[in-house]
Amino acid sequence: MSEGFIPSHGGYENLLSYKKAKIVYRGTVHFCKRFLDKYDRNIGQMEQAARSGKQNIVEGCQVSGTSKEGEIKLIGVARGSLEELLEDYK
Repeated sequence: MSEGFIPSHGGYENLLSYKKAKIVYRGTVHFCKRFLDKYDRNIGQMEQAARSGKQNIVEGCQVSGTSKEGEIKLIGVARGSLEELLEDYK
């Protein structure tokens, strides 16, 4: 069975990393609303880092059909964003 010129890509919804990143994002939004003052500047930072982690997994999966290098870079960005978020939680 031939994959054609552009290999299959996407399917991020089934990735465990995406599922966990989605939970982390939703949990972060809830955490910020519940435990941080609404004027706290960390809210935007934390929510954006969580969203970036999730969205870069999506984008990495989409670009994987044409660029494995791009996929790896975007997954690295996702990891960096989630590490940044972890440091904010600490």
